[in-house]
Amino acid sequence: MLRDVAVLALPGAHAFELGVFCEVFGTDRSEDALPRYDFALVSATGTDVPTRHGFEVRTGHGPERLASADLVCVPAYDPRVRQPERLAQELRAAVERGARVLSICTGAFLLGEAGLLDGRRCTTHWRYADELARRHPLARVEPDVLYVDEDPVITGAGTAAGVDTCLHLVRKEHGSAVANAIARRMVAPPHRDGDQRQYRERPLPRPGSGSLAPVLAWIEAHLDRELTVEAMARHAHLSPRTFARRFRQETGTTPLQWLTGQRVLLARHYLETTDEPVAAVAHRTGFGSIDTLRHHFARHLGTTPQAYRRTFAAPPGGPPAAPPGGGNIVVSA
Repeated sequence: MLRDVAVLALPGAHAFELGVFCEVFGTDRSEDALPRYDFALVSATGTDVPTRHGFEVRTGHGPERLASADLVCVPAYDPRVRQPERLAQELRAAVERGARVLSICTGAFLLGEAGLLDGRRCTTHWRYADELARRHPLARVEPDVLYVDEDPVITGAGTAAGVDTCLHLVRKEHGSAVANAIARRMVAPPHRDGDQRQYRERPLPRPGSGSLAPVLAWIEAHLDRELTVEAMARHAHLSPRTFARRFRQETGTTPLQWLTGQRVLLARHYLETTDEPVAAVAHRTGFGSIDTLRHHFARHLGTTPQAYRRTFAAPPGGPPAAPPGGGNIVVSA
């Protein structure tokens, strides 16, 4: 269970990405019965760290604090500045003892220096993807996705995709009810698949001028039905070929892949919040049979619906209780 989170604050750190980690993992939401983590900001020297924006972040912890963390987070920084070898050693040691490491944007470069990207799929901000691949040729860099989960190494793309990456891990650890509650507190989208593109082939059309948003809403309202690309295209008043092309431009994925992802997400909700039989959940989410539901659960989540329910079903009275621990974040101008 995720309890102890340490965030590396590197010289030249980007405030937004650093703030994402502080907001998701460093904010005490125990009054809402949400998880509270033992949270710490860490620097190579244990002293204040200058950001790229002209203010300093007070850390108070040196690299030795990483030794107890269940999760080590690396926000964006200037990858042209080489970091102390001690940090790479601590990252390798964390993974070797079973902890996770999670980077946002150029934080992936430090994971690469630690050798943690070798042979793994990974991502970073699309502007730096070619440089990451050049520096670390054994890494399998995917420049178009929001995040990649190669547990215990998780990498997220730039800026807002960092929120998606962190919420993905919260969902994986605590279930979608907790992740959705935190997303609501942050006024953030509750779920975006990691395979969505970082940027689109062309700007989204405005609602009312051809956007597929009404069709997506219609699909979400009818997930229990048998939905084909042809049926979706008819609802959009488009040919199947044009619909599929427009769908990929707007969502970064195919209609059937998106549909399956939404059905898995809905099934997770029912498994967490109801005691309906798994067969009923399969029917209500459009999978039709338990075998089909199991297949997609295994492919998307690496587990079975029954095991997922045992792990994430909400106890009577609300979300899982918050684990002990806590930490303070102090920023000095």
